[in-house]
Amino acid sequence: MIVSGQAEDWPEFRGPTGQGHSSSRNLPNEWSSAKNVAWKQAIPGQGWSSPAVAAGRIYLTAAVPSEGDSNYSLRALCLDADTGKIRWDQDIFSQSRSAPGIHKKNSHASATPILERDRLYVHFGHQGTACLDLNGKVLWRNSDLKYNPVHGNGGSPCLTDDALIFSCDGASDPFVAALDKRDGKVLWKVDRISNADKKFSFSTPLLITVNGRKQVISPGSNVVCAFDPKTGQEIWRVRYDGYSVIPRPVFGHGLIYIGTGFDRPNVMAIRADGAGDVTSTHVAWTTSRGAPNTPSLLLVGEELYMVSDSGIASCLDAKTGRSHWQERVGGDCSASPVYADGKIYIQNETGLGVVLKAGKTFQKLAESALNERTLASYAVADSALFIRTDQHLYKIAAQ
Repeated sequence: MIVSGQAEDWPEFRGPTGQGHSSSRNLPNEWSSAKNVAWKQAIPGQGWSSPAVAAGRIYLTAAVPSEGDSNYSLRALCLDADTGKIRWDQDIFSQSRSAPGIHKKNSHASATPILERDRLYVHFGHQGTACLDLNGKVLWRNSDLKYNPVHGNGGSPCLTDDALIFSCDGASDPFVAALDKRDGKVLWKVDRISNADKKFSFSTPLLITVNGRKQVISPGSNVVCAFDPKTGQEIWRVRYDGYSVIPRPVFGHGLIYIGTGFDRPNVMAIRADGAGDVTSTHVAWTTSRGAPNTPSLLLVGEELYMVSDSGIASCLDAKTGRSHWQERVGGDCSASPVYADGKIYIQNETGLGVVLKAGKTFQKLAESALNERTLASYAVADSALFIRTDQHLYKIAAQ
């Protein structure tokens, strides 16, 4: 039986807390296509979903061209974490290859699966959502929530109590929805009220608890909202200028930290105890210097780390926004950074991994090249990094 959030599991996008932290120790600082590679497994089709890992198994999604027709098979895969062998490979949905186009940095399988106990949830945006048991049997599918995507889907869902919650920010009429995780039926659907001209965004919600009350934090174009996960009722909102919002929020010190998207990204720290429109009262600080469009933020103690799309890493005081350091670590970045064993793990789009010592002084420990294109974020479990590239999944562990 899998229990979400065990110390050595990585059950969803950005790990047990959804904020990029792992308790794993003895992770390698250096690797290559040959060094510290426990195994390397070819993955069919294409997909930029990050791995989910629990109880010795790894779960991914992929879009695989179907033989003899013009469709993609949207699939869920399970691999053995010890050997990399594919244990099962299940078709979930069929998608026409003439479907709305995707961005060159996206795929038709970009949302990370979620594990909870004996169930696996997979999400393909406007194509639908499904639940499987851990042997690959489909328990339910839902493809009722239609919207017109821009650049495809990117955001992953989050889980809370009986609900699987995700954002549907397409070309028009954006909304946030919750499915009953037991049978896939719609629990609630609420419009996202936004005055943005470009309404599309790709963020993954984050579940938090403030003063004993659960909130689901969901950034979108020009606005971030906190919703009641049971009803979808909006609790508070903050307005800004930004669209195509991608980073998943992080939470600590009573503050929600978000990125505001294109064209000029900002990072905002927002007190999460408000009600209604709190734009003028609850923004603790804002910065644009080194702010990312794509990678999520990383909060470690009183330091907030971020990596810009152009490969500039920064460390800020999480309470004030004051900069401790800012350094170029090299190359364009889309993957979200990870914290484990006192270190910050960063990966750029060419497969270069950079390891920094966490702290108020910049210290680069190592950098390692796989020389394969990668946009997916690390998964960390059992003292190993799992790295998805364009064609492969690697298990990186000290040998």
